[in-house]
Amino acid sequence: MAVLFAVILLVAVAAFVSYPFWGKAEASRSEDPELAGLEAARESKYREIRDAETDLASGKLSQEDFDLVNAELRGDAVEILKQLDQVESVSSGDDSEPAESDQSPPGNAGS
Repeated sequence: MAVLFAVILLVAVAAFVSYPFWGKAEASRSEDPELAGLEAARESKYREIRDAETDLASGKLSQEDFDLVNAELRGDAVEILKQLDQVESVSSGDDSEPAESDQSPPGNAGS
């Protein structure tokens, strides 16, 4: 009886410990490397924008310098987002181009 309990406990512990690894191989095979790269670039650009905002708040950047850096970073972010949209639309089978109003960055309407 004790041996049966030990075997059941061993199997349960092994299943619990190995569970996070069960689906990794399938996920990595189906993931598009271009999409993953663009998502990483997007997160990196967002981090740079937050860093610039923090530098402005802490006084490391003047308002004029921040305006220049912020405009460049946000422009880069918009380009990354456009590339991401294109890759996602191709991978989902939707070849239609986004509407012209969807392509303008937020806050720049009417400029």
